[in-house]
Amino acid sequence: MPKRKAAIAVGGVAALGAAALLLPNANASQDKDTAAAGTARTLKATDATTLAAQLKQSLGGQFAGSYYDGAKQQLVVNAVGDGAAVARAKSAGAVVRQVENSTADLQSAAKTLRTKAAIPGTAWAVDPRTNKVIVSADSTVTGAKWDRLESTVDGLGSGTATLKKTGGTFKTFVSGGDAIFSQVQGGGVRCSLGFNVTASDGSPAFLTAGHCGVAAKQWSDSQTGQPIATVDQATFPGEGDFSLVKYDDPATEAPSEVNAGNGQVVAITQAAEATVGSTVFRMGSTTGLHDGQVTGLDATVNFQSETDPGGVDTVTGLIQTDVCAEAGDSGGSLFTQEGAAIGLTSGGSGDCASGGETFFQPVTAALAATGATLGDGGAGAGAGAGDDQAGAGDQAGAGDQAGAGDQAGAGDQAGAGAGDQAGGDQIGGADDQAGAGADAGAGTAQEKGTEHHHRNRHQDGSSAN
Repeated sequence: MPKRKAAIAVGGVAALGAAALLLPNANASQDKDTAAAGTARTLKATDATTLAAQLKQSLGGQFAGSYYDGAKQQLVVNAVGDGAAVARAKSAGAVVRQVENSTADLQSAAKTLRTKAAIPGTAWAVDPRTNKVIVSADSTVTGAKWDRLESTVDGLGSGTATLKKTGGTFKTFVSGGDAIFSQVQGGGVRCSLGFNVTASDGSPAFLTAGHCGVAAKQWSDSQTGQPIATVDQATFPGEGDFSLVKYDDPATEAPSEVNAGNGQVVAITQAAEATVGSTVFRMGSTTGLHDGQVTGLDATVNFQSETDPGGVDTVTGLIQTDVCAEAGDSGGSLFTQEGAAIGLTSGGSGDCASGGETFFQPVTAALAATGATLGDGGAGAGAGAGDDQAGAGDQAGAGDQAGAGDQAGAGDQAGAGAGDQAGGDQIGGADDQAGAGADAGAGTAQEKGTEHHHRNRHQDGSSAN
């Protein structure tokens, strides 16, 4: 059987602003470190993340979060109390802030919210910049639900939690866009491939959203094509939103790279933790390339259940961002300009016209849970895939990360069949790419770059929204 080239080939025209941000910094030089001991160092975001991981271990229970100040290019570390460990953090080059709430305090507040206010349409995440838990409620949280949420937040105290309203409705972005496809009872499902990986048994596979893996077992690279990949593991709802999907052909070549459109290809060489304040990129064929910032960590989102009208699908441990996304973005890749895989699109609110917020499944957690590693699959699968994967300490820092808004949503990203892309054996620019399948988005090879106007619809014609 011939080898299939399975690329993360995301159709779509990249947003000019994000593309301009991505290219000039792709090979950014190292920042200068000329600060004397005990003074704040000027750091590249990648280095700031490395330092944050070291200081988290050094400070132990005194560590209360950290974030990257992009304007000053400094790492800011929150600490409870003072002492020798804090002095070492300062001497290491971090800006140290004395704060009231410890990590344990904030985790306790989040636990209270989970117990008393797990209401569909709500979300919360730790914001180290304010040293509080930021609680969000979408447009569906009104009346008695709002009163219950407000009362719970008030009970935590103004110094611990803040409540805000957000536009739109929190939802998963499971349909629309260029994608991987599956047929289920009642119509078709579309999602996006996130990152190609190597499964623990050495076979080629990819990561996508868990709610996609729960929705359908087999996936194709075209709307009417035969399945080419099968779900091996899926988690949703609960502690994450991720699934591991194995290519049916063990000879499939699955390059570890993302096509960012307009001829830009980003090689994915490691997985990294998100850092609040970091810039991140999201690529999707529904909305193109968008950038934004990580705004919160360890986020909990309470989605309205799609199977139980009165139920809630709660997902924990997510990354919160101010990046936009739309229908079809589920499962797509969130990455940094330096090639670090950060997250998989889960869901959010708003759109890319008016703005919004999007939540992502951390890639590091998905890899740990599934046993997969980043790197090329297929021929030579498992050849050192994990060797290039960086832990939190090597992770691309906040400033280097791509924003959620740029991320290809599950529905938008070329799925497993990116190997059928134009040229057949290389990830080309958006104009050369055949897209995920029959519905290649703007800039794909389909119809020579003409936009597919029905990409937000299910196969049965029903609206994705």
